[in-house]
Amino acid sequence: MTLRARLVNGTIRGITRILCRVDDAELTRVPERGPLILVANHVNFLEVPLIYTHLQPRPVTGFAKAETWDNPAMAALFDLWEAIPLQRGEADHLAMRRALEALRAGKILAVAPEGTRSGDGRLQRGHGGVVTLALLSGAPLLPIAYFGGERIRGNLARLRRTDFHIAVGMPFHLDPHDAKVTRDLRQRMADEVMFQLAALLPAAYR
Repeated sequence: MTLRARLVNGTIRGITRILCRVDDAELTRVPERGPLILVANHVNFLEVPLIYTHLQPRPVTGFAKAETWDNPAMAALFDLWEAIPLQRGEADHLAMRRALEALRAGKILAVAPEGTRSGDGRLQRGHGGVVTLALLSGAPLLPIAYFGGERIRGNLARLRRTDFHIAVGMPFHLDPHDAKVTRDLRQRMADEVMFQLAALLPAAYR
């Protein structure tokens, strides 16, 4: 990691810990090496910088909507993080190839199967792209769920810190058992991924 990356990541990590009381004890369950598809819920802007900086020194990449690069400052940050631009609403084969290359290199690939922010923290239905990545790469999936961060805007207005909780599940693989992976089967497998996430969340978020 370059000196610039260490400085930027250290600064962002420090800011997030000023704004939040981060309950990150379960991150010790993240394997120290090997390819890994980290599947997580997507609540708001907070979890991406927080989880990225708290997983260091493991090499991490993930998808970000291509429009992010329209903002020069965000483009510089996401290039530093080696994020993968994703054209939403279409089959982005280039993004999928880059994601598979990252997994072959032994990186963590962070994926939000919901595809967009929920805002309130309640899980939305997942999309099937994560299933395709898992089946093509053979990499294990690790569910990580966040909750509490949806309160940050209200807490900032009241000059309060936000309790940000990170729950980590157990690694698992997806296996179609030699069945043809149809659109319906892919969605059912994506639903199973979301069930694994839901199990980590308090009932009100499911």
